[in-house]
Amino acid sequence: MLRFIKEHTLNSLQFGAFPSDYQDDDEAYESSRVVILGVPFDGTATYQSGTKLGPNAILNASVNVEPYDEELEEIYPIGIFTIGTLNIEEIHTDVKKVVDTLYRVSKGIVKDNKFLVTLGGEHSISQGIIRAYKEKYRKLSVLQLDAHLDLMDQFGGTQFSHASVSRRVVDDLKCKVTSFGVRVVSKEELSFARKRKDAISVFYAKDIHDNDDWHDQALETLEDHVYITLDVDGFDTSIMPATGTPVPGGLSWYRTIDFLRKVYKNKKVVGFDVVELKPNPGNEAPNFLAVNLVYKNIGFYKKYTLCL
Repeated sequence: MLRFIKEHTLNSLQFGAFPSDYQDDDEAYESSRVVILGVPFDGTATYQSGTKLGPNAILNASVNVEPYDEELEEIYPIGIFTIGTLNIEEIHTDVKKVVDTLYRVSKGIVKDNKFLVTLGGEHSISQGIIRAYKEKYRKLSVLQLDAHLDLMDQFGGTQFSHASVSRRVVDDLKCKVTSFGVRVVSKEELSFARKRKDAISVFYAKDIHDNDDWHDQALETLEDHVYITLDVDGFDTSIMPATGTPVPGGLSWYRTIDFLRKVYKNKKVVGFDVVELKPNPGNEAPNFLAVNLVYKNIGFYKKYTLCL
C-alpha cells in the first residue's frame, strides 16, 4: 500500500525530531501506528488564501516540539510516520479531483489500520478523509471545532467548498456532525440545521467559552466511533490570528484541550485533521499552537483510545 500512496505524495519533513532507527520508509510505515499526511490545498478560499502553506508550516515548526509531554509523557514511541504531502500540482484547480484523490490515498492508509492525521490546507479536504473512514465504520460521528457551520449546500459555485464540507458529510456521507465553537451562521445553514436536528448538534462559542457544563451533552451526541476535524479558526483570534477567516470570540486552548481529552476517554477516535492554518510570516506562535494541537491529540489517542 505504501507504494501506491507514494505515487500520489511528495516528500516532506517528518513531523517532530524524534529518535528513530528505522532502516527505510517501508519499515517506518509498517512500524508506526500514526501516519501524517499534508494536503496543501486552498482552491476554494473565499477571503484570504494561504492555507496551502499550512502543512509545511506545521512540519517546519514540529522539529522543535518537546518529545516529552507533562501530562502524557513520551508520545512519539507510538510510531509517527509522515508520509509526505498530497501531490495536487496537476489537479489543484479542481476541488472534486483533489477530494477524490485524497479519498483514495486515505482509504489505503485506513485499510492498513493506521491512525491518520491530516494537515491542511482548507477545510474542504476533510470530506475525502471522512468518506474513507465511513466505509470502515458504519456508525461514524464527526466532531468539528469551527467558527462556522460549513453547512452551505454550495458556495462559490461548488458543492465541495470549504463552506460546504459539513453539508456533504451530513447529506452525502450520512454522518452525524457535532460542531463546537461556532459563532458565524447564515440563514440557510441555520434553517438546515434546525431541519436536521437528528444529525446536527451545535454548541455555540457564546454559550461554552467559559464553562464545561456542555461536555456531557456533547458527548451524548456522538457515536462510539468519532472522527475529529479541527478548524483552527475555532480558537480565539488572540491565540490563533493565522487563519483565512478570523472571527472574534473563539475558544481558549485549555478549555478546548479539556473537552478533547474527554472525547478520547469516552469514545473511540479513529483519526483527525487540523485545517485552515494560514501562516503569518513573522509570527510563529500560531504554527506552534497547531503543532502542539497535533501532538496532544496523538498523545490522547495513545493513552486513551488504544486502551478501549
